[in-house]
Amino acid sequence: QVQLVESGGGLVQAGGSLRLSCVSSGSKFRFDAMGWYRQVPGNQRELVAEVSSRDSANYLDSVKGRFTISRDRVRNTVYLQMNNLRPEDTAVYLCNAAGRYAGHAYNYWGQGTQVTVSS
Repeated sequence: QVQLVESGGGLVQAGGSLRLSCVSSGSKFRFDAMGWYRQVPGNQRELVAEVSSRDSANYLDSVKGRFTISRDRVRNTVYLQMNNLRPEDTAVYLCNAAGRYAGHAYNYWGQGTQVTVSS
């Protein structure tokens, strides 16, 4: 059973920083892509940042220059360094991991960690 567990969320003032971590367990293979999404109640889940199998990173326009995604491929772990946080960054942040194994595609989600940015 693959599990993704996020940590590092919390309450921070605008302009502050947080570092999110997503630790995986139970996988028999290394993930191809890993990423972070966020969701606000009533809104669609949106992609914040992702890193591909070739370590190419892609970011939501509004977080470019403020957030940095990184991964530990061996440990199947992904991080999100968030700097200069804004109130509009407030959301539940969810970790996502995807890959292929034995001819099947897999996609996993964590439970999420709350990030709240006060003005």
